[in-house]
Amino acid sequence: MNFKSTLVFTVMLGAFASAGVRADQQPPTDAEKIKFQWGVKIPLRDGVKLNATVYTPRDQKEPAPCVFTLTPYIAQSYHDRGVYFAAHGYPFLTVDVRGRGNSEGEFRPLIQEAHDGHDVVEWLAQQPYCNGKVTMWGGSYAGYDQWVTAKEFPPHLATIVPVASPHAGTDFPMRGNIAAPYLMQWLTFTSGNASQANIFADAAFWGTVNRQWYESGTPFKNLDTMLGNPNKTFQEWVAHPQLGEYWDSYNPTSEQYAKLSLPILTITGSYDGDQLGAIEHYRQHMKHGNAEAKARHYLVIGPWDHAGTRTPQAEFGGMKFGPASLVDLPKLHLDWFSWTMQGGKKPEFLQKRVAYYVMDTDKWRYADTLEAVTSESRSYFLDSNGSAADVLASGSLGTSPGKGKPDQYVYDPRDLSIAEVERGLDPSSLTDQRPIYAQQGKVLVYHTAPFERDTELSGFFKLSAWLAIDQPDTDFAVSVYEIRPDASSILLSNDQQRARYRESGHQAKLVTTREAQKYEFDGFTFTSRMVRKGSRLRLVVGPVNSTYSQKNYNSGGDVSSETLADARPVTVKLYHDKSRPSTLFVPIGRP
Repeated sequence: MNFKSTLVFTVMLGAFASAGVRADQQPPTDAEKIKFQWGVKIPLRDGVKLNATVYTPRDQKEPAPCVFTLTPYIAQSYHDRGVYFAAHGYPFLTVDVRGRGNSEGEFRPLIQEAHDGHDVVEWLAQQPYCNGKVTMWGGSYAGYDQWVTAKEFPPHLATIVPVASPHAGTDFPMRGNIAAPYLMQWLTFTSGNASQANIFADAAFWGTVNRQWYESGTPFKNLDTMLGNPNKTFQEWVAHPQLGEYWDSYNPTSEQYAKLSLPILTITGSYDGDQLGAIEHYRQHMKHGNAEAKARHYLVIGPWDHAGTRTPQAEFGGMKFGPASLVDLPKLHLDWFSWTMQGGKKPEFLQKRVAYYVMDTDKWRYADTLEAVTSESRSYFLDSNGSAADVLASGSLGTSPGKGKPDQYVYDPRDLSIAEVERGLDPSSLTDQRPIYAQQGKVLVYHTAPFERDTELSGFFKLSAWLAIDQPDTDFAVSVYEIRPDASSILLSNDQQRARYRESGHQAKLVTTREAQKYEFDGFTFTSRMVRKGSRLRLVVGPVNSTYSQKNYNSGGDVSSETLADARPVTVKLYHDKSRPSTLFVPIGRP
């Protein structure tokens, strides 16, 4: 034992002595409350065996409801959760998905988990420590697993708690039919059987890879070979750039959502990268499910990023949150399992079917439906004197339709200057304004007047914009910020759209006119924040031009095959007159 560990041990003994408790009488740790079994094999219907690590309560006397997570991230990564749940009375299994970790078979991301999840549920229900009631735990990929397992209707699946779950085609592996280099970062993370966690987590490495690809003008579809990891899943995904039958096959159908009758707890965050997917699953169930099933589906939206949907943090992205944001989510899971599988009382936290945290108030609010979170969609009309490309002398967002001349920016895909700007930026920052100032003259900016009173914004923004382009295609990015009286900035929400999919994400239609057309940006993420008196809203409209996104060279061809040689500068005009009233719709929270 080194000096540091001896000192810690001595301090611990002193603490017990001062509390009047002898060291040999201290309460047992969670690890002392469990039994552990490694390398358990779960047979699937096709003969493939999955590898599981099993955690059971040491003092378990009767069969109990069981929990498992199905993960491509290697079972040991959830060891702490296994110990926690087993120590609190629930046998817990961490299971490597097919083709990952110590499981047999070939890994095919997302598409394989529906049947495999069903088989794990039914196998687990027959184990002597299980009473026949099975549920699942996990977020992100392990949240998606829960939805697709549920759509197979295994008889012993009692409830699901999908956290930060992607909806294939909606938010992963593309958003607005626009892909990102992150695909290869994730596919490298899940390549082979062993963990690639250190490679995945090396932000500097991936920033370099993205920058080299961006600056080289190499086709997006060649990113895998350029990286040195040729990947057939990557090639399959980029070959399906729009919504349709291919991506539909990954998600529950409307008929399957309609048949779901088990209780569901959906958890996501205001800054969760898979928030759009989690809410799309929720909306589909609300749209197609019967009244009884919908009444048993609860939604929690915290002030969290993707990782925070499992373990909330009080600070991330340059923002700080109060103590009410630090919900004990493992405890919420325990309470939910007790209620839905053991006849316990309803979790106190779930006061209504929708719970959402209002940022800058440190308070949770509740509603009966997601729509009821918003009391009014307030219209702010874009206008300017033709100089909206200057962030310091921007256009306006006002209460009357605009009268000014159209604003415009030129996006030249051959302009690579943003790569150097992004080299020194934290891509997870929610407060850094340098990217906007670095694009002075290359984006359009509009501000509201200062708010005259504190105003809660809760729900979804929407932008209806009259845009004209002089090329067959281009990509748009739109973002809304709170600009506080001290001039600091907070990202509230964003959206993106490829011009060829302006009418439908299911069908490409290149632009053949230079006349303005109406674009509906209705894919903003959910936000809830108290905008304080004196703050303003900032709307930024510009190109999708980043080392972190697929690059559209505006030619109208296959975006994944385009190179720098195909680049066409595009002039974008945004109209805001009486006949073409470009409008930002702002979600005002309930009084």
